[in-house]
Amino acid sequence: MSGIVIVGVDGSETAMRAARTAADLASAMGATLNVVTAYASDKTEVVEIAGEDWTVSDSEQATKVAQRVALLLGASGVSTTYTAAHGKPHEVLVSEAERLEAKIIVVGNRRMQGLGRVLGSVANTVAHNAPCDVFIAKTN
Repeated sequence: MSGIVIVGVDGSETAMRAARTAADLASAMGATLNVVTAYASDKTEVVEIAGEDWTVSDSEQATKVAQRVALLLGASGVSTTYTAAHGKPHEVLVSEAERLEAKIIVVGNRRMQGLGRVLGSVANTVAHNAPCDVFIAKTN
């Protein structure tokens, strides 16, 4: 079985745990792992560092997070790609799954307990809106 496995990351340790689970699943399935990072704004800033002006954007930072995780997980032999997209995490994950015709989305179980479970979480929203299977990894 091949295809695409999608996982969302944000630079946190819990997201990295979900990404490792996703890499294991992708490897077992013979699938490609697409690491996705969502960013909330298209904000771009020019900052001065050591007398030089540098342009920093949210999309650039999000791309670097996704790329770093994809490279790290790809070192274990799983085929990886990465994407950064503007929007809320759950919207971006569902949209990427639709665009790539993914087989599965892997999300962590962070905020799926207590009040977060009632009000919603990324995992909950993805599970209700995904065009494919959703695997909820235990990350806490």
